[in-house]
Amino acid sequence: MTAQTTWKGPLAGLKVVELGQNLAGPYAAAIFGELGADVVKVEKKGGDDARQWGPPFVEGKSITFHMINRNKKSVELSLDRPADREAFLNLIREADVFVHNLRPGVAEKLNIGGEEMLKLNPRLIYCEQSAFGHKGPMRLKPGYEPLLQAFAGLISINGDPNGPPSRIGPSVVDLGTGMWSVIGALTALIQRNQTGKGAIIRNSLFETALSWAARHAGDYGATGKIPPRVGTGHNSLTPYQAFEAKDGPVVIAAGNDRLYAKLCQVLGHEEWITDPRFVTNADRTANRPVLVGMIGELIREKTMAEWVELLEAVGVPCAPIHSIPQVLEHEQTKAMGLVLDSPLEQLKLVALPFSIDDWRPGFGTVAPDLGADQAQLAPGTLEQGRAAE
Repeated sequence: MTAQTTWKGPLAGLKVVELGQNLAGPYAAAIFGELGADVVKVEKKGGDDARQWGPPFVEGKSITFHMINRNKKSVELSLDRPADREAFLNLIREADVFVHNLRPGVAEKLNIGGEEMLKLNPRLIYCEQSAFGHKGPMRLKPGYEPLLQAFAGLISINGDPNGPPSRIGPSVVDLGTGMWSVIGALTALIQRNQTGKGAIIRNSLFETALSWAARHAGDYGATGKIPPRVGTGHNSLTPYQAFEAKDGPVVIAAGNDRLYAKLCQVLGHEEWITDPRFVTNADRTANRPVLVGMIGELIREKTMAEWVELLEAVGVPCAPIHSIPQVLEHEQTKAMGLVLDSPLEQLKLVALPFSIDDWRPGFGTVAPDLGADQAQLAPGTLEQGRAAE
């Protein structure tokens, strides 16, 4: 399917080349594309593996591929073919940013490492993503989301304390790595405005994953104890978790003494405010099982809606645990324009989570077919490759 709409975002005129697949690299390029940059996705023979990450599929492409490959052009190149390599180098000569998440050692094997590409284009911002980083004994190891969540300790701190450790549902490591690549690249672009020189940005799934565990690492450093899993709760705040109401769970976040006192008043137990076990947050956290059990018994007596009404009336933060359909249809989601106006009814894609002067990027163009822009950006390469085969 071809482009549906185009617009000029704040990064219009910026040229980005992506040699990525799966998630982290393509997501970084997707952010640039949603902000108006001209993004060319260079795909290996057969295309990005994420094209087939389904079901479900829409128009032959996985939802994941649609989500992170909108607003891009696609060319299919094999860099071991002279014509394809020259087409790729032509793209790099004109690029402002190059993003890749090739397996460790592949960029060097293909002679497209950072130093070499900056010799070709001294103003290039070269963004290299790896699994475990560019130094150390594991620098050549590949990695995927669940492996890095496991290795960096994220799985060990996630899940119900009475059950097994659990993977964090969204691919926070891949997506976070994409975000950090963009932050690094935008910083380097500002630096380039001052120096005229490009830069090499390196980040990894491991660095991102460990950064998400930073508070738990800090807790361990301060206490010498491994932070326990607390389900929907928080290691250092109480009460700050989900409680089961008559018709489902509601999260109550009474994260300070003032909010805790208001919660006690709503629950009809003002004596809990001065109970020596619960006077401060540290006291409440030390006696969490007792307090949470007492609160839980009361919450079961009313519905989620009843509790939300009562708690919001006095300013205690709370929320029902929504299903995905519920949050997509919520009036707040619609008011914020967070679900993109897609030309394909089946695509429920979420917009970038920020706006600039009340401007939020729209849908733009659909994810491209493999090699959709071959004739324009790499003329003759696909035909030559097929003939050689």
